[in-house]
Amino acid sequence: MFLQVESVTVRYGGADARPAVDSASFGLAAGEIGVLIGPSGCGKTSLLRAVAGLERASGGRIAVEGRTLDDATSGVHLAPEDRRIGMVFQDYALFPHLSVADNIGFGLAHLPRAERQARVQKMLDLVGLAHAAKRAPHQLSGGQQQRIALARALAPEPRLLLLDEPFSSLDVDLREHLAQELRAILKASGTTALFVTHDQLEAFALGDAIGVMHQGRLEQWGDAYTLYHRPATRFVARFIGHGVFTPAEIVACAHGPCVHTPFGELDDPAECPLPDAYPDGQCDLLLRADDVIHDDASPVKAQIERKAFRGSEFLYTLRLASGEQVMAHVPSHHDHAVGEWIGIRPAVDHVVTFPRDVPPAPAPHHTAAG
Repeated sequence: MFLQVESVTVRYGGADARPAVDSASFGLAAGEIGVLIGPSGCGKTSLLRAVAGLERASGGRIAVEGRTLDDATSGVHLAPEDRRIGMVFQDYALFPHLSVADNIGFGLAHLPRAERQARVQKMLDLVGLAHAAKRAPHQLSGGQQQRIALARALAPEPRLLLLDEPFSSLDVDLREHLAQELRAILKASGTTALFVTHDQLEAFALGDAIGVMHQGRLEQWGDAYTLYHRPATRFVARFIGHGVFTPAEIVACAHGPCVHTPFGELDDPAECPLPDAYPDGQCDLLLRADDVIHDDASPVKAQIERKAFRGSEFLYTLRLASGEQVMAHVPSHHDHAVGEWIGIRPAVDHVVTFPRDVPPAPAPHHTAAG
């Protein structure tokens, strides 16, 4: 692996303080783009800062190309400036008094002038801003300024590039486009990169591998398809995509395991657990919005509680007569009213189950003695 993060822990405060990052492990091959995603305060930026050397790991080891950068056991801690790691921050940190070209060449003062100019021109071409070389940063759009910051970080040819929510100040509509643009630039330069975001669309557009963090723990590391269809934990299942959990029962059928759900049986499902995987086969089934099909001919009906227009489709939140909630993507020309009952049926390709989540028993109610 090009980047190895092995059981890394980061603490702010004493040894008794709750870790901001708790025994996180993952790896990136050369040229891969990794993304850390999770809610605010989950530890993703702390982990990125540990890789950069801006935070010292209180446990575990970080290595790039086999060279140890941090090792809590041996006490090794390489200074950030000695790691040959580039960083792009949320605020770009461009120099307003310098031109675009001079901003990009700022970290290349050690090179001969001709070599420095050639390197700057290569970066301008790479990010598509050769026409803006002599302009000041404030004369460009936010997206163009972000590309300048990226070019400046890539110019010294870092071994690894770290990006901390670089699109957070940009319009939502621009972010996914820029994430795809950034991916193309990183792939063209062959740069290994680690990116932090809380935006799933950015993560899916950019990452070869994505890590979902929660309360300091790296809950799962994998590609987007695996995170969506085979989440390892309930948190990952809830955080990635749209879905709900519904009670289900796995039973033995003549041809193999079947799953009984509130809105029908999943007959001969792929990758289904065996009935003895859970006590009495009782479990919770993850239902994604694309696991539920709108079918007026179906005998199973559900009432529309909410609807969200997504252009080509609606995201319906539905309630079965038995009380369970499900979600469904429905083509937008199927424009039903909130409160209307529609037919639905299951179309589950990936059976994802978890142990039954039993709510805690209510506290006993004590009455005063009479």
